[in-house]
Amino acid sequence: MQYFLIFLAFLCGAVFPTQAALNTQMTKNVGHPVLAAFLSFFTGLIALFLYILIARIPLQSLSSARNVPWYVWFAGLLGAFYISTVIVLIPRLGFALTFGLIVAGQMAISLLFDHYGILHTPIREISIGRIIGALFLVAGVILIRKF
Repeated sequence: MQYFLIFLAFLCGAVFPTQAALNTQMTKNVGHPVLAAFLSFFTGLIALFLYILIARIPLQSLSSARNVPWYVWFAGLLGAFYISTVIVLIPRLGFALTFGLIVAGQMAISLLFDHYGILHTPIREISIGRIIGALFLVAGVILIRKF
């Protein structure tokens, strides 16, 4: 099971650049990155709705959403920010630098989330090995930028 989860995480990482490439192509066709992001989310909404229907997920669970803390709703805004920003960055920075910087940012905030248990996540303290790993990611981004 652990290997499947590792593969799934790797696959998720591989999907981001593919999604960015497709969204970049959509931007070229519709003329604006925010329109491309909107269409991306719209397509995703349809796909999720079809999955809900096929998997017979009970819709009455949606009523519980009104009880979540207000800040939880920012997840959708963060997704929109991410997609729109990537669409703008890819043509200007290229794939490798854009995603190198994204991974470095993900690692930095992930270390903080782990260490402090931000948003009720399990605590996994920062270690010297984790810091060195993050620094290697930053060094990789610098090398990608330089060459």
